[in-house]
Amino acid sequence: MTLPHGFVIELDRHTRVLDDGRALVGGFPTRLVRLTPRARRLFDGTTLRVRDAASALLADRLLELGMANPVVERLPELPDPRYTVVVPVRDRPRQLDRLLAAIGTEVPVIVVDDGSRDPEAVAAVVAKHRTRLVSLPVNVGPAGARNAGWRLVTTPYIVFADSDTVLAPGTVSTLLRHFADPRVAMAVPRITALPASGAGWIARYENGRSALDLGAHPAAVRPGTPVSWASTACAVMRVDALEGGFDDRMRVGEDVDLCWRLVEEGKRVRYEPAATVAHAHRTRLDDWFLRKLVYGTGAQPLAERHPAFIAPAVFAPWSLAFVALLLAQRQWSITAAGAVLAGAGLQIARKVDGTRHPHRLALRLTAGGAVNAVAQTSALLTRHWWPLTVAGCLMSRRVRRATAVAALTGLALEYRRDQVLLDPVRYGVARRLDDLAYGTGVWLSALRGRSSVALRPRISR
Repeated sequence: MTLPHGFVIELDRHTRVLDDGRALVGGFPTRLVRLTPRARRLFDGTTLRVRDAASALLADRLLELGMANPVVERLPELPDPRYTVVVPVRDRPRQLDRLLAAIGTEVPVIVVDDGSRDPEAVAAVVAKHRTRLVSLPVNVGPAGARNAGWRLVTTPYIVFADSDTVLAPGTVSTLLRHFADPRVAMAVPRITALPASGAGWIARYENGRSALDLGAHPAAVRPGTPVSWASTACAVMRVDALEGGFDDRMRVGEDVDLCWRLVEEGKRVRYEPAATVAHAHRTRLDDWFLRKLVYGTGAQPLAERHPAFIAPAVFAPWSLAFVALLLAQRQWSITAAGAVLAGAGLQIARKVDGTRHPHRLALRLTAGGAVNAVAQTSALLTRHWWPLTVAGCLMSRRVRRATAVAALTGLALEYRRDQVLLDPVRYGVARRLDDLAYGTGVWLSALRGRSSVALRPRISR
């Protein structure tokens, strides 16, 4: 399967062009790609348009490495863009009415009533919008409800949309353009907050840092990258890529499982923020906290199915040694940690030898790796491992100091990045509650499954 003529890609914002275009560095994990003179001539600035077999091969390679992204507005249109919308719902007639009104009547819609307590109210909304209703006698969960819908679809593409979302005009047509790449199996939009989601401090935190919002930049959805999973609160898929569908044994995390299965099969999942969907975020403190906890309980089922992908942190051997030395807090720790960084920098410089300034590039890459290692350690201490951190704080002054530094440093970096409309104090409280809820869910699932796989970092070379 090759990219079609006219397919356009653009280098990712994290990809650096070196030596007047003779090399590229970027991707996840970071790689150095050297370009031949012929390959360099294929680029127009930072974009590349597929014109022949050579340009198709290079574009495909850069997409696979995470060094480039499709330019969605310049992708060719599909010859057969027909799709069906599947909406799983349990009660929520008001939200369902709002969604169906936004979808309109020009495309087929299948509403799957997943054992509603008031099925007549759902049926009345479906009849109002003249869509198809499938009623399940018992509640089977979102995975089972989606499966019941997609098995009835006869179009080439399917759109899953949760009842508490509202699709913006052009969302589906924008996402469908990604399927010009024959390896793309699923494309997802950016999920933002509905204006009516609330104005309290939890609402403002969630509007700026929702787990469903994957950011402002396009990306490949792959484990171990900044966009490691995608929600199917709204998603467009090839019907023939679903095969076994969602794992209906999972009540939470079924969307992550599907993403990772597609990646394991060699298919691509794209995140496209140019397409947007509004979502009714949870804004009551108790409801919001419980939902975060439930998200965490999906960790162990995912660990059983994808043990190589579930690690809460991924360290290179040198970065693990670096943070371990910092956490030791001895008089010699800073010196030893600096020596580790120097050694890593020299090793990286040897790998990028042949570029114009290998040591300068190695310094930049090493510094980035060190910052990332510190950020991951902060997340481990305050989120995934918080019960161990609390126990350690009760027994050790060093652990208390390390935790305080990790918590404050993490908050400072995230507050600046997220630009949440909250003062730092309430942002900090919401962030720690978020960590507490999610981490508790992870531990509950680990204890229930009698396994620590979801809690163990991974060391990767």
